[in-house]
Amino acid sequence: MAFFLPTLCKKRVSEITPPLLRKMGIRGILPDVDNTLSTHGSQQPLPAALSWTRELSGLGIKLMIISNNHKERVEPFAAQFSLPFLYDAKKPMSKGFSKASEELGIPKEELLVVGDQIFTDILGANLSGIRSVLVEPIELEKGFFFRVKRWMERPFLHRMEKRLPRG
Repeated sequence: MAFFLPTLCKKRVSEITPPLLRKMGIRGILPDVDNTLSTHGSQQPLPAALSWTRELSGLGIKLMIISNNHKERVEPFAAQFSLPFLYDAKKPMSKGFSKASEELGIPKEELLVVGDQIFTDILGANLSGIRSVLVEPIELEKGFFFRVKRWMERPFLHRMEKRLPRG
């Protein structure tokens, strides 16, 4: 079960603050797109997510969007943030995370994965030796596949609530 535990849980990316990142020794962040920086499938970023990435970039923290989506989805989205991106990352496999670490020039120990899904973002981070923050989905997806995935996450979420502080 430890493979499914994030380092921290937060409601939104904007709760991942510069003082927290300094305390953790983080120099780079790998955020997911859908339900982390925007609602699922939307090309419109959340204003708070835009502000958050700009603030962190201004402080010298490197960011790279990492997504399992295709280039046609991720490239125009990442352009709105002026951030590099990695598409078709095949999370939870570690190859995409390793490539992001290499491209940013930051060791995995100083990276943080931020995402809303346990079986892709969090598991992938853990398998890659990268710390992670699980954020609550901005809105729940409607499709059958997503409903099944969210149902499968429930036992792990319950266990996390007992073991991890939300702060």
